[in-house]
Amino acid sequence: MSGESTQNWFNQGGAAYARYRPEYPPELAAFLASVAPTRALAVDVGCGTGQLTVQLAEHFEQTIGLDPSADQLANATPHARVVYRCCPAEQLDVKAGQASLITAAQAAHWFDLPRFYAEVRRVAAPDAVVSLLSYGVLVLDGDLNELFQRFYSQDVGRFWPPERRLVDTGYASIDFPFDERQAPPMTIRKDWNLEELLGYISTWSAVRSALEKGQEALLHRFAAELTERWGDPARTREMRWPINMRLGTVQAAQGTSA
Repeated sequence: MSGESTQNWFNQGGAAYARYRPEYPPELAAFLASVAPTRALAVDVGCGTGQLTVQLAEHFEQTIGLDPSADQLANATPHARVVYRCCPAEQLDVKAGQASLITAAQAAHWFDLPRFYAEVRRVAAPDAVVSLLSYGVLVLDGDLNELFQRFYSQDVGRFWPPERRLVDTGYASIDFPFDERQAPPMTIRKDWNLEELLGYISTWSAVRSALEKGQEALLHRFAAELTERWGDPARTREMRWPINMRLGTVQAAQGTSA
């Protein structure tokens, strides 16, 4: 793989996020819908390009996807029952007392959680369910996993923001002031070729930070070594991400208005 081609891998925007981020398994949205008190409205906060949003829309009468990034929303997947709106997690563009389900997938570590939780209580319908979702560190098959784990934790490890540790631990240490319940274990599984894996890695915030700090050579070395070990670039290999979830029931705040 040439320097020019690896340079291109690591300089992509919202379109790459939409194309390469792993999709959640269908059973995740089905489970969330099954524990919601009604199927009237789901609100997906920090929705990005709508990976989970459109899956929720298959189970709810209406789904609202919210994200502060116009670039992400410009690349969001359209759906007849999805409305996308640009707003932060701390100021949700949703009427009070309407949401049966509030989700935040791979996003809650960026939130001001006390302000977000206040908004959750404001928009929640009675007995609404709130779920903070994340997927753990990717596990590769065979001999590539050691190379990948070293790159993740050591090579670009110093470029991850501190919030990343919350994702790696499945949000286990954060305050979660709701009536918590258990969720069944789930895993994201994908069969990806080399292009798809490198495209996914290009969406990491640590990769963007490394680029901003002039560490292109670090990224290119990894891409070259991965390419050499991979063999035929068209060959697919299994990728696995464990899904972590904090799940709870929340009562709508009293005396609020839209």
